[in-house]
Amino acid sequence: MAEQEADFGLIGLAVMGQNLVLNINDHGYKVAVFNRTVAKVDVFLEGTAKGTQVVGTHSLKEFFQTLKRPRKIMMMIKAGAPVDMLIEECLPFLEKGDIVIDGGNSHYPDSERRNKELAEKGILFVGTGVSGGEDGARYVPSIMPGGNPAAWPEVKE
Repeated sequence: MAEQEADFGLIGLAVMGQNLVLNINDHGYKVAVFNRTVAKVDVFLEGTAKGTQVVGTHSLKEFFQTLKRPRKIMMMIKAGAPVDMLIEECLPFLEKGDIVIDGGNSHYPDSERRNKELAEKGILFVGTGVSGGEDGARYVPSIMPGGNPAAWPEVKE
């Protein structure tokens, strides 16, 4: 795999994450994916993502190496402590100007805190509500972003 080939990265391959990846791929963007349970990446690539431009990765290091800069990563994982833990695991790979998007419908005080903490490191944070269910994520998701306004030009499409 070539380094810095993916336009966007998504961590978390439950149904909503998988369907968002396929939707983004359908719109011409190359998406890198990672999942804590690495076998899920291979199952996704051999299943519904077969024949797409989706790039599977098997470690966070590989995931970040695959993304074009500034890196735009979306986490589709359970809200709360798991988001904080994943951000902490990603910090060694994040650089100033990278964008972290939490798509887990986190409680707004948590999003405000993460926005402040990451801004101090030069990392842009966007808390994003995603609704529409499985089919919505696949074809017409309702995405409601809030966070660092400097991230908007990079993620609006």
